[in-house]
Amino acid sequence: MSPLIGAGIAVITGVGAGIGIGLATGKAAEAISRQPEAAGKIQTVFFLGIALAEATAIYGFVVAILIYLKG
Repeated sequence: MSPLIGAGIAVITGVGAGIGIGLATGKAAEAISRQPEAAGKIQTVFFLGIALAEATAIYGFVVAILIYLKG
């Protein structure tokens, strides 16, 4: 039973990634609305942040699968 609990906890990283991406999207939209001429630079940093947030979610998912399969 405990591997299932561990796998469930590992999957919760997806929630954090979703919150992070939502905050990043809101802040990027706000920044672009304030300085439209800097949209290219803002989008570059925005996409880098999204990639890192998604990577943590994928790592959590992989860990959850490994815990489930090993347990």
